Amino acid sequence: MPPSEIVPEPWRSFFAEVDSRLGEGVQLHCCGGFVVTQLYGVARTTRDVDFLSAVPNVRSELSLIAGKGSALHRKYRVYLDAVTVTTPPENYEERLVPMFAGTWRRLELLALEAHDLALSKLERNFERDRDDVQQLARAGYLRSEVLSERYYTELRPLITHEERHDLTLRLWLDSYWPTGARGGT
Repeated sequence: MPPSEIVPEPWRSFFAEVDSRLGEGVQLHCCGGFVVTQLYGVARTTRDVDFLSAVPNVRSELSLIAGKGSALHRKYRVYLDAVTVTTPPENYEERLVPMFAGTWRRLELLALEAHDLALSKLERNFERDRDDVQQLARAGYLRSEVLSERYYTELRPLITHEERHDLTLRLWLDSYWPTGARGGT
């Protein structure tokens, strides 16, 4: 699935330093633009690695080591960002995708699967979020029926303002998949 298993700079050096500063193994559940660009190959820029959780929970430590304003941020001009305002689908952890497996000793990057990644962008729905979803759909990473089913069964029960998000999903489906190309939605 990844366009390349080679970690590009500055990410390679940045993550190597993060890895060297960790006292134990850490799984980072990544989302956002970093995943869109590095795993799914969408052409756009990003300067941060959004993550939903760290296992074990070392968010504070990661923020000190590599968060916005840290020495590593100043050195590499990229940083880790603990996301607190997105809601992923309920069972996203079962579908996490390894990124750059085995590259670091302690650090393991796991990314949201494409449908989960798209749905994590639904609540915010900024222009760049819509662009990311459209690019993932065009590249064949998303299927409309999976996106719709996962939204109604795993995401909608977790969020508020359901009608607004129902409308956003309908607009995405209508915009990114021609009527004849949508399997069952």
